[in-house]
Amino acid sequence: MSYLDYQATTPLAPEALAAMLPWLESQHANPHSPHREGRRAKAAVEFARDQVAALLPPGGRIAFTSGATEALNWAIKGTAGPITTLATEHAAVLDTAAAEAAQGRDVTVLPVGADGIVDPDTVARTGLVAAMLVNNEIGVIQPIAALAGAAHAAGALLLCDAVQGYGRVAIPDTVDLIAISAHKIHGPKGIGALWIRDGVTLAPLLHGGGQEAPGRSGTLSPALCAGFGVAAQLMADRRDQDAAHVDRLWALARDRLGPGWTINGATDPRYHGNLNVRREGLDVNRLMSDLRDIAFSAGSACASGSGRSSHVLRAIGLTETQARSSVRLGFGRYTTETDLAAAIDAIAAAAEGQWP
Repeated sequence: MSYLDYQATTPLAPEALAAMLPWLESQHANPHSPHREGRRAKAAVEFARDQVAALLPPGGRIAFTSGATEALNWAIKGTAGPITTLATEHAAVLDTAAAEAAQGRDVTVLPVGADGIVDPDTVARTGLVAAMLVNNEIGVIQPIAALAGAAHAAGALLLCDAVQGYGRVAIPDTVDLIAISAHKIHGPKGIGALWIRDGVTLAPLLHGGGQEAPGRSGTLSPALCAGFGVAAQLMADRRDQDAAHVDRLWALARDRLGPGWTINGATDPRYHGNLNVRREGLDVNRLMSDLRDIAFSAGSACASGSGRSSHVLRAIGLTETQARSSVRLGFGRYTTETDLAAAIDAIAAAAEGQWP
Protein backbone atom coordinates (compact mmCIF):
# COMPACT_ATOMS: atom_id res chain seq x y z
CA MET A 1 0.00 0.00 0.00
CA SER A 2 1.28 3.44 -0.98
CA TYR A 3 -0.07 6.03 1.44
CA LEU A 4 -0.67 9.45 -0.16
CA ASP A 5 -3.30 10.91 2.17
CA TYR A 6 -1.21 12.89 4.65
CA GLN A 7 -3.78 15.71 4.84
CA ALA A 8 -6.37 13.28 6.22
CA THR A 9 -3.96 11.87 8.80
CA THR A 10 -0.28 11.06 9.15
CA PRO A 11 1.40 7.80 10.17
CA LEU A 12 2.09 7.59 13.89
CA ALA A 13 5.75 8.24 14.67
CA PRO A 14 7.37 5.23 16.38
CA GLU A 15 8.80 7.58 19.02
CA ALA A 16 5.33 8.90 19.80
CA LEU A 17 3.99 5.37 20.19
CA ALA A 18 6.87 4.49 22.52
CA ALA A 19 6.07 7.50 24.70
CA MET A 20 2.41 6.46 24.91
CA LEU A 21 2.81 2.78 25.73
CA PRO A 22 3.75 3.04 29.42
CA TRP A 23 0.66 5.14 30.08
CA LEU A 24 -1.49 2.56 28.33
CA GLU A 25 0.10 -0.53 29.87
CA SER A 26 0.80 0.23 33.52
CA GLN A 27 0.65 3.94 34.41
CA HIS A 28 -3.07 4.51 34.53
CA ALA A 29 -3.46 7.29 37.11
CA ASN A 30 -5.77 10.23 36.59
CA PRO A 31 -3.58 13.33 36.03
CA HIS A 32 -6.08 15.41 38.00
CA SER A 33 -5.80 13.27 41.15
CA PRO A 34 -3.77 14.64 44.10
CA HIS A 35 -1.98 11.42 45.08
CA ARG A 36 1.56 10.55 44.02
CA GLU A 37 0.65 8.59 40.92
CA GLY A 38 -1.75 11.31 39.86
CA ARG A 39 1.01 13.88 40.28
CA ARG A 40 3.31 11.73 38.12
CA ALA A 41 0.68 11.64 35.42
CA LYS A 42 0.19 15.40 35.75
CA ALA A 43 3.94 15.93 35.32
CA ALA A 44 3.84 13.94 32.07
CA VAL A 45 0.95 16.09 30.82
CA GLU A 46 2.78 19.32 31.67
CA PHE A 47 5.99 18.10 30.03
CA ALA A 48 4.00 17.36 26.86
CA ARG A 49 2.32 20.76 27.10
CA ASP A 50 5.74 22.44 27.04
CA GLN A 51 6.79 20.36 24.02
CA VAL A 52 3.66 21.35 22.08
CA ALA A 53 3.96 25.01 23.14
CA ALA A 54 7.55 25.22 21.87
CA LEU A 55 6.22 25.40 18.29
CA LEU A 56 3.71 28.14 19.11
CA PRO A 57 4.12 31.88 19.72
CA PRO A 58 5.11 33.15 23.18
CA GLY A 59 2.62 34.91 25.40
CA GLY A 60 -0.15 32.34 25.47
CA ARG A 61 -1.33 29.13 27.08
CA ILE A 62 -2.44 25.76 25.75
CA ALA A 63 -5.57 23.84 26.59
CA PHE A 64 -5.56 20.25 25.41
CA THR A 65 -8.76 19.22 23.62
CA SER A 66 -10.15 16.12 21.93
CA GLY A 67 -8.96 17.47 18.59
CA ALA A 68 -8.98 20.53 16.36
CA THR A 69 -12.74 20.33 15.79
CA GLU A 70 -13.37 20.88 19.48
CA ALA A 71 -10.71 23.61 19.59
CA LEU A 72 -12.28 25.49 16.67
CA ASN A 73 -15.79 25.11 18.07
CA TRP A 74 -14.60 26.45 21.42
CA ALA A 75 -12.78 29.40 19.89
CA ILE A 76 -15.77 30.41 17.76
CA LYS A 77 -18.56 29.76 20.25
CA GLY A 78 -16.53 31.12 23.14
CA THR A 79 -16.20 34.57 21.58
CA ALA A 80 -18.78 37.26 20.87
CA GLY A 81 -19.60 39.60 18.01
CA PRO A 82 -19.69 39.12 14.24
CA ILE A 83 -17.65 36.35 12.62
CA THR A 84 -15.64 36.71 9.44
CA THR A 85 -14.19 33.63 7.75
CA LEU A 86 -13.15 32.36 4.33
CA ALA A 87 -15.06 30.32 1.76
CA THR A 88 -12.27 27.72 1.74
CA GLU A 89 -12.23 26.99 5.47
CA HIS A 90 -12.66 23.53 6.97
CA ALA A 91 -16.18 22.37 7.77
CA ALA A 92 -15.35 22.63 11.48
CA VAL A 93 -15.21 26.41 10.98
CA LEU A 94 -17.86 26.92 8.30
CA ASP A 95 -20.46 24.68 9.94
CA THR A 96 -19.80 26.15 13.39
CA ALA A 97 -20.14 29.66 11.96
CA ALA A 98 -23.39 28.60 10.29
CA ALA A 99 -24.68 27.25 13.60
CA GLU A 100 -23.84 30.56 15.25
CA ALA A 101 -25.61 32.40 12.42
CA ALA A 102 -28.70 30.31 13.10
CA GLN A 103 -28.59 31.68 16.64
CA GLY A 104 -28.57 35.24 15.33
CA ARG A 105 -24.84 35.98 15.15
CA ASP A 106 -23.67 37.91 12.10
CA VAL A 107 -21.40 35.84 9.81
CA THR A 108 -19.48 37.02 6.75
CA VAL A 109 -17.81 34.49 4.44
CA LEU A 110 -15.12 36.12 2.32
CA PRO A 111 -14.35 34.88 -1.21
CA VAL A 112 -10.87 33.88 -2.32
CA GLY A 113 -9.16 34.30 -5.66
CA ALA A 114 -8.49 31.62 -8.23
CA ASP A 115 -5.22 31.00 -6.38
CA GLY A 116 -7.16 30.21 -3.20
CA ILE A 117 -5.84 33.24 -1.31
CA VAL A 118 -7.96 35.90 0.35
CA ASP A 119 -7.41 39.65 0.12
CA PRO A 120 -6.87 40.89 3.71
CA ASP A 121 -8.31 44.28 2.74
CA THR A 122 -11.74 42.68 2.48
CA VAL A 123 -11.90 42.25 6.27
CA ALA A 124 -14.36 44.82 7.66
CA ARG A 125 -15.91 45.44 11.07
CA THR A 126 -16.09 42.14 12.93
CA GLY A 127 -15.45 40.42 16.24
CA LEU A 128 -13.56 37.31 15.15
CA VAL A 129 -11.67 36.44 11.98
CA ALA A 130 -11.17 32.70 11.45
CA ALA A 131 -8.63 31.69 8.80
CA MET A 132 -6.65 28.57 7.97
CA LEU A 133 -2.86 28.82 7.81
CA VAL A 134 -2.44 26.00 5.25
CA ASN A 135 -5.51 24.84 3.37
CA ASN A 136 -6.24 21.17 3.94
CA GLU A 137 -7.43 20.54 0.37
CA ILE A 138 -5.16 22.64 -1.84
CA GLY A 139 -2.22 23.46 0.44
CA VAL A 140 -2.15 27.22 -0.19
CA ILE A 141 -0.82 29.41 2.61
CA GLN A 142 -3.00 32.34 3.67
CA PRO A 143 -1.47 35.74 4.64
CA ILE A 144 -2.21 35.21 8.32
CA ALA A 145 -0.04 38.10 9.55
CA ALA A 146 -1.88 40.53 7.27
CA LEU A 147 -5.24 39.06 8.29
CA ALA A 148 -4.31 39.45 11.95
CA GLY A 149 -3.44 43.09 11.31
CA ALA A 150 -6.76 43.65 9.57
CA ALA A 151 -8.63 41.88 12.36
CA HIS A 152 -6.97 43.95 15.05
CA ALA A 153 -7.64 47.15 13.10
CA ALA A 154 -11.30 46.14 13.14
CA GLY A 155 -11.16 45.48 16.88
CA ALA A 156 -11.35 41.73 16.36
CA LEU A 157 -9.46 38.58 17.31
CA LEU A 158 -7.71 36.33 14.82
CA LEU A 159 -8.33 32.58 15.08
CA CYS A 160 -5.77 30.59 13.11
CA ASP A 161 -6.61 27.02 12.12
CA ALA A 162 -3.01 25.78 12.02
CA VAL A 163 -3.83 22.07 11.78
CA GLN A 164 -2.04 21.54 8.46
CA GLY A 165 0.73 24.07 9.07
CA TYR A 166 1.74 23.51 12.69
CA GLY A 167 5.43 22.60 12.81
CA ARG A 168 5.79 23.17 9.06
CA VAL A 169 4.88 26.80 8.36
CA ALA A 170 5.65 29.70 10.70
CA ILE A 171 2.67 30.95 12.70
CA PRO A 172 2.75 34.75 13.13
CA ASP A 173 3.15 35.98 16.70
CA THR A 174 0.21 38.36 16.27
CA VAL A 175 -2.58 35.79 16.19
CA ASP A 176 -4.89 35.43 19.20
CA LEU A 177 -6.14 31.83 19.01
CA ILE A 178 -4.58 28.76 17.36
CA ALA A 179 -6.15 25.34 16.81
CA ILE A 180 -3.90 22.32 16.26
CA SER A 181 -4.22 18.53 16.05
CA ALA A 182 -1.79 15.76 16.98
CA HIS A 183 -2.62 13.25 14.25
CA LYS A 184 -1.60 15.67 11.49
CA ILE A 185 1.99 15.74 12.82
CA HIS A 186 2.56 11.99 13.33
CA GLY A 187 0.93 11.97 16.74
CA PRO A 188 -2.11 10.05 18.00
CA LYS A 189 -5.73 10.67 17.06
CA GLY A 190 -8.08 11.95 19.72
CA ILE A 191 -6.09 14.93 20.98
CA GLY A 192 -5.55 18.49 19.85
CA ALA A 193 -5.12 21.85 21.49
CA LEU A 194 -6.29 25.43 21.52
CA TRP A 195 -3.63 28.08 22.13
CA ILE A 196 -5.09 31.19 23.75
CA ARG A 197 -3.20 34.47 23.89
CA ASP A 198 -2.74 35.91 27.38
CA GLY A 199 -5.59 38.31 28.10
CA VAL A 200 -8.06 36.58 25.79
CA THR A 201 -10.98 34.98 27.60
CA LEU A 202 -13.41 32.44 26.20
CA ALA A 203 -16.73 31.17 27.44
CA PRO A 204 -16.48 27.41 28.14
CA LEU A 205 -17.67 24.97 25.51
CA LEU A 206 -17.73 21.96 27.86
CA HIS A 207 -18.99 22.36 31.42
CA GLY A 208 -17.73 20.22 34.27
CA GLY A 209 -14.59 20.00 36.34
CA GLY A 210 -12.66 22.72 34.50
CA GLN A 211 -9.52 20.59 34.52
CA GLU A 212 -7.72 22.70 31.91
CA ALA A 213 -6.92 26.17 33.26
CA PRO A 214 -8.47 28.22 30.43
CA GLY A 215 -11.83 26.57 31.11
CA ARG A 216 -11.93 23.21 29.34
CA SER A 217 -13.51 20.34 31.27
CA GLY A 218 -12.73 16.66 30.94
CA THR A 219 -10.14 14.14 32.10
CA LEU A 220 -6.96 14.25 30.04
CA SER A 221 -5.20 11.14 28.75
CA PRO A 222 -1.51 11.16 29.72
CA ALA A 223 -0.88 8.68 26.91
CA LEU A 224 -2.35 10.95 24.24
CA CYS A 225 -0.63 14.00 25.70
CA ALA A 226 2.73 12.21 25.77
CA GLY A 227 2.35 11.10 22.18
CA PHE A 228 1.39 14.60 21.10
CA GLY A 229 4.37 16.07 22.93
CA VAL A 230 6.91 13.74 21.37
CA ALA A 231 5.38 14.25 17.91
CA ALA A 232 5.73 18.02 18.38
CA GLN A 233 9.32 17.64 19.54
CA LEU A 234 10.09 15.59 16.44
CA MET A 235 8.57 18.29 14.24
CA ALA A 236 10.96 20.77 15.82
CA ASP A 237 14.00 18.48 15.65
CA ARG A 238 13.35 17.38 12.05
CA ARG A 239 11.98 20.63 10.64
CA ASP A 240 14.72 21.24 8.07
CA GLN A 241 15.10 17.56 7.19
CA ASP A 242 11.36 17.07 6.71
CA ALA A 243 11.03 20.27 4.65
CA ALA A 244 13.85 19.29 2.30
CA HIS A 245 12.37 15.80 1.89
CA VAL A 246 8.91 17.19 1.09
CA ASP A 247 10.37 19.59 -1.47
CA ARG A 248 12.07 16.67 -3.22
CA LEU A 249 8.83 14.68 -3.22
CA TRP A 250 6.88 17.65 -4.61
CA ALA A 251 9.32 18.08 -7.49
CA LEU A 252 9.31 14.34 -8.20
CA ALA A 253 5.51 14.12 -8.23
CA ARG A 254 5.10 17.11 -10.55
CA ASP A 255 7.73 15.82 -12.94
CA ARG A 256 6.29 12.30 -13.17
CA LEU A 257 2.64 13.22 -13.60
CA GLY A 258 3.38 14.43 -17.09
CA PRO A 259 1.26 16.69 -19.32
CA GLY A 260 -2.47 17.09 -19.03
CA TRP A 261 -2.58 17.76 -15.30
CA THR A 262 -3.33 21.18 -13.76
CA ILE A 263 -2.45 22.15 -10.21
CA ASN A 264 -5.39 23.54 -8.24
CA GLY A 265 -4.56 26.68 -6.28
CA ALA A 266 -1.38 28.69 -6.02
CA THR A 267 1.96 26.91 -6.28
CA ASP A 268 3.48 29.72 -4.20
CA PRO A 269 2.85 30.30 -1.35
CA ARG A 270 1.99 26.66 -0.77
CA TYR A 271 2.95 23.77 1.49
CA HIS A 272 4.61 21.28 -0.85
CA GLY A 273 3.31 18.18 0.91
CA ASN A 274 -0.06 18.81 -0.73
CA LEU A 275 -0.47 18.32 -4.48
CA ASN A 276 -4.07 18.84 -5.61
CA VAL A 277 -4.39 18.30 -9.36
CA ARG A 278 -7.06 17.84 -11.99
CA ARG A 279 -7.25 16.31 -15.44
CA GLU A 280 -10.02 17.15 -17.85
CA GLY A 281 -12.61 14.38 -18.07
CA LEU A 282 -11.00 12.27 -15.34
CA ASP A 283 -13.35 9.80 -13.65
CA VAL A 284 -11.96 9.95 -10.11
CA ASN A 285 -14.18 7.18 -8.76
CA ARG A 286 -12.93 4.82 -11.47
CA LEU A 287 -9.35 5.92 -10.81
CA MET A 288 -9.64 5.14 -7.12
CA SER A 289 -11.28 1.80 -7.87
CA ASP A 290 -8.49 0.87 -10.27
CA LEU A 291 -5.78 1.85 -7.78
CA ARG A 292 -6.90 0.28 -4.53
CA ASP A 293 -3.30 -0.21 -3.41
CA ILE A 294 -2.76 3.56 -3.38
CA ALA A 295 -4.40 5.66 -0.67
CA PHE A 296 -5.27 9.11 -2.01
CA SER A 297 -8.38 11.24 -1.95
CA ALA A 298 -10.70 13.47 -3.92
CA GLY A 299 -10.86 16.08 -1.16
CA SER A 300 -11.31 16.43 2.57
CA ALA A 301 -11.78 13.15 4.44
CA CYS A 302 -14.26 14.97 6.69
CA ALA A 303 -16.64 15.50 3.74
CA SER A 304 -16.01 12.25 1.89
CA GLY A 305 -19.47 10.88 2.61
CA SER A 306 -21.41 13.99 1.67
CA GLY A 307 -21.66 13.27 -2.07
CA ARG A 308 -20.84 16.90 -2.77
CA SER A 309 -17.89 18.16 -4.77
CA SER A 310 -15.22 20.06 -2.88
CA HIS A 311 -16.41 23.44 -1.64
CA VAL A 312 -12.78 24.57 -1.70
CA LEU A 313 -12.36 23.81 -5.39
CA ARG A 314 -15.66 25.47 -6.22
CA ALA A 315 -14.62 28.51 -4.17
CA ILE A 316 -11.52 29.00 -6.34
CA GLY A 317 -13.71 29.05 -9.43
CA LEU A 318 -13.63 25.47 -10.68
CA THR A 319 -16.74 24.11 -12.34
CA GLU A 320 -18.54 21.13 -10.87
CA THR A 321 -16.96 18.94 -13.56
CA GLN A 322 -13.46 20.27 -12.88
CA ALA A 323 -13.87 19.82 -9.14
CA ARG A 324 -14.98 16.22 -9.64
CA SER A 325 -11.96 15.59 -11.89
CA SER A 326 -9.48 16.50 -9.16
CA VAL A 327 -7.44 14.38 -6.77
CA ARG A 328 -5.40 15.29 -3.69
CA LEU A 329 -2.02 13.65 -3.16
CA GLY A 330 -0.45 14.12 0.26
CA PHE A 331 3.01 12.95 1.30
CA GLY A 332 5.61 13.59 3.96
CA ARG A 333 8.19 12.22 6.36
CA TYR A 334 7.63 8.51 5.83
CA THR A 335 7.00 8.63 2.08
CA THR A 336 9.98 7.29 0.14
CA GLU A 337 10.91 8.67 -3.25
CA THR A 338 10.74 5.15 -4.70
CA ASP A 339 7.21 4.53 -3.42
CA LEU A 340 6.01 7.94 -4.55
CA ALA A 341 7.47 7.53 -8.02
CA ALA A 342 5.77 4.15 -8.43
CA ALA A 343 2.45 5.51 -7.15
CA ILE A 344 2.53 8.58 -9.40
CA ASP A 345 3.40 6.43 -12.42
CA ALA A 346 0.46 4.16 -11.62
CA ILE A 347 -1.92 7.12 -11.22
CA ALA A 348 -0.76 8.69 -14.48
CA ALA A 349 -1.05 5.40 -16.37
CA ALA A 350 -4.50 4.62 -14.97
CA ALA A 351 -5.70 8.11 -15.83
CA GLU A 352 -4.32 7.81 -19.34
CA GLY A 353 -6.02 4.43 -19.67
CA GLN A 354 -9.45 6.02 -19.29
CA TRP A 355 -9.22 7.19 -22.88
CA PRO A 356 -9.12 4.56 -25.68
